[in-house]
Amino acid sequence: MYRIGWFSTGRDEAARDLLKTVQDSLNREGIEAEIGFVFSNREPGEDKQSDLFFELVKNYDLPLVCLSSHKFKAQPEGSVVSNRRRKYEQEAMKRIELFQVDICVLAGYMLIVGEEMCRKYAMVNLHPAAPGGPSGTWQEVIWKLIEDRAGEAGAMIHLVTPQLDQGPPLSYCTFSLRGEPFSRYWPGIEMHPLDELKRRRDEDNPLFKLIRQHELAREFPLLIATLQALSKGKIKIETGKVVDAQGMPIEGYDLSQEIDRMIRLEM
Repeated sequence: MYRIGWFSTGRDEAARDLLKTVQDSLNREGIEAEIGFVFSNREPGEDKQSDLFFELVKNYDLPLVCLSSHKFKAQPEGSVVSNRRRKYEQEAMKRIELFQVDICVLAGYMLIVGEEMCRKYAMVNLHPAAPGGPSGTWQEVIWKLIEDRAGEAGAMIHLVTPQLDQGPPLSYCTFSLRGEPFSRYWPGIEMHPLDELKRRRDEDNPLFKLIRQHELAREFPLLIATLQALSKGKIKIETGKVVDAQGMPIEGYDLSQEIDRMIRLEM
């Protein structure tokens, strides 16, 4: 059985929805995998949203490991921030070392992972852009796509490295930003100079909202399809590299067609 470590701050409803979607899919989609533990950098009583997340974890009867990063930072410490982070992660690794997992999924985990933890665990993260696409928050990604008049968008699962959003892609999906329903909105964008677009950045812009809608529709299915591919050995992580079933290095596993099929079935 393929075993997953789940890392989340549990700060909002989206964190609960992602855990619920994946846990329910493991039971329903025939994925030969299970969540071995859930780790959070918050503890009960720190935040109402995180407490709701912890309640969901307990309802699923999943092992929950908490270590408050806030309280850890508040302790007297004469070291620099990087060393303090390293000590926090060393304590976190002590608490999860008894759980044998094949992969760790960062799902709304609001801490940057350090080099030592990246070396010890195969860790992956969801990023709202295809390989080679923009970095940054989902808002920054979408505005960069619009400013560049990009022809496609997407999402990817990538290996976690100390360099934020720079790890090699594990899997990805793409979709066209041309044709319907996008074509009707591009003329309104293209009439504005680039400097004006950068200055305005109105999130009520219909093209911005449409791209976000299509990205969101693919993010959860991409994670589920990736876990399914991992559990069946279609893709593997070996010494920090992504390889196919034959052990050959790949630049990410293209799941675009499968994700489009999953979205059509849901609709």
